[in-house]
Amino acid sequence: MIKKYVFSSESVGEGHPDKVADYISDSVLDACLAQDKFSRVACETLVKSNCVTVAGEITTKAKLDYEKIVRDAIREIGYINDDDVFHADKVFLNNLITKQSPDIAQGVNAKKAKGKKTAEQGAGDQGIMFGFATNETPEYMPASVMFAHRILTELAKQRKSGKGPKWLRPDCKSQVAVEYEDGKPVHIKNVVVSTQHSADVEHDEIEKYIIEKVIKKVLPAKLLDKKTQYFINPTGKFVVGGPQGDSGLTGRKIIVDTYGGAGRHGGGAFSGKDPSKVDRSAAYMCRWVAKNIVAAGLADKCELQIAYAIGEPKPTSITVDTFGTGKVDEEKIVKAVEKIFSFKPADIIKQLDLLRPIYRKTTNYGHFTKADLPWEKTDKADLLRKAVLK
Repeated sequence: MIKKYVFSSESVGEGHPDKVADYISDSVLDACLAQDKFSRVACETLVKSNCVTVAGEITTKAKLDYEKIVRDAIREIGYINDDDVFHADKVFLNNLITKQSPDIAQGVNAKKAKGKKTAEQGAGDQGIMFGFATNETPEYMPASVMFAHRILTELAKQRKSGKGPKWLRPDCKSQVAVEYEDGKPVHIKNVVVSTQHSADVEHDEIEKYIIEKVIKKVLPAKLLDKKTQYFINPTGKFVVGGPQGDSGLTGRKIIVDTYGGAGRHGGGAFSGKDPSKVDRSAAYMCRWVAKNIVAAGLADKCELQIAYAIGEPKPTSITVDTFGTGKVDEEKIVKAVEKIFSFKPADIIKQLDLLRPIYRKTTNYGHFTKADLPWEKTDKADLLRKAVLK
C-alpha cells in the first residue's frame, strides 16, 4: 500500500527580526575569531524598533568596535531605506556583554582526566544534539525546507543585485507544503510567501512577481501544476516589517536553521556561539556524519543523536536511526561511525576546522545547505561504506 502524506516547512529571510538578531550575533563571533581563534563567545542580540541590545559572555583578546559590527551587519541585510525606522545608521546600541563565567570555563577548559597523561577539552554544557540527512534532494535535505530556503535565497539575490523590483524590502517568510508518496516528494501542494514591500505597490504586482519570477524559477517544474496553490502576502499588505513591526531575538528560529521539522532537535540554538559550545559544533558534527551515512548508500534517511555531560570530553551516548531505510543493521553503522569519527569537542573542532570566522555565512537559509561548509562534505562516505560492508 502506497503511503501518502503532506509535509510543510518554513524559512525566513535575513530581514526577519530573529534573523537580524542571529546575524548580528554571528558577526560579533566572526569578529572575535578573526583576531583570536580561541575566543569564547556567547552573544545574544535583541532588536526592536530602532534599538539593538547585545548581551552575553565573551572572553577574547580581540579588540572590537561593537557599534561598527552592528551597523555593518544591519547595512548588509539591507535596512538602509530612508523610511526604515530600523536603519543601519540610526539605531541605538545597548551593550551588556561581560566575560565568560569562570564556573563554565572550568568545565570547558582542557584538563587532565583521572589516569590520563594529557589534558582534554570538555563539553561546554550538557545536552543532546541531532544530525539528519535524506537523499530526497541533491543537498541531502528534506525537500520542503530546501524549497522554502530556495525561494528566499532567490528573493534576496534579486533584491540585493538591484535586478528585483524597487519595492522589495528585507523582511520575508516562505512556507512550502510537499506531497509525498512512499517517502518521495511527488507534488508541491501549496506555497506561501510573505514579503515586506514599500507602500507604493499594488498586491497584484507583488503576487505576479513572486510566482513568476521567484517561485517558478527555483522550484522543480515537475512538482508544480495547476493544482498547486499560491498564497502571496495573504494579509494583503506588509509595509511595516523587520524590527519595527516585531521584536527579534537570537536563537528563535532553530527549526528554520536545521531540518524544517523533518528531523528532531535537541533545543540548543547556534548563532553567536563559538565552537566550544557543543550546541553548535556537535550539531554540525552530527549533520556531517548523517550526511556521509546517506551519501555512502547505507540508508536513504538517517538521524544521528549524541549527548554530553558538561565538562566531559566523550559523549554519553551515540544513536543512529535510519527510519527503516537502512541497507545494513544500525548497530554496524554505529560501530563504523565510532571508528571513523571522534565526537570529543576538541576533535570536532579539529576535524571540521571550526576556529575560523566562517559563521556569518551559516546564519541565513539553513546551517546545512551550503556546499562550501566543512560539515557538508561527503568525504567520509567511502570509508564508512568499507567499514560497514567489509
